[in-house]
Amino acid sequence: MEVRVARYHNIFGPYGSWNDGKEKAPAAICRKVAMLNDGGEIEIWGDGQQTRSFLYIDECLEATIRLTRSDWTGPVNIGSDEMVTINQLADMVMAIAGKKLTKKHIEGPLGVRGRNSDNRLIEQMLGWRPTMNLGEGLEKTYHWVAGQLLSGNGF
Repeated sequence: MEVRVARYHNIFGPYGSWNDGKEKAPAAICRKVAMLNDGGEIEIWGDGQQTRSFLYIDECLEATIRLTRSDWTGPVNIGSDEMVTINQLADMVMAIAGKKLTKKHIEGPLGVRGRNSDNRLIEQMLGWRPTMNLGEGLEKTYHWVAGQLLSGNGF
């Protein structure tokens, strides 16, 4: 049996977890920002300087389809190499929402200090690399999460 091995790195987007404690940072921050009025205070775990890269779901699907249709049988990373701090991520979502909020850093799980996806192999073997920047994916995700809150879904 032929198999393919994809190592997914921080996939996010609409229709994903956003309010159940299992959500990735983009969805959690979108929810927190959407719930606050301008001038409010958003809580961020740690000092906010931990770095991550996030990949929008449509990009993940494209890479996965390419992988499954390929002859490549080795493992590949599917992620983005666009690194941001959690503070920068919060700033991006606040800009999308048009809100000015204060960041309050609190204790909480931090994970590793920094993590990024090395996509050199998948680009070499399958010619794939993400084409959508983080801001575009965050905008789609923010509007979806805000819509869920307005419609009363999930709470």
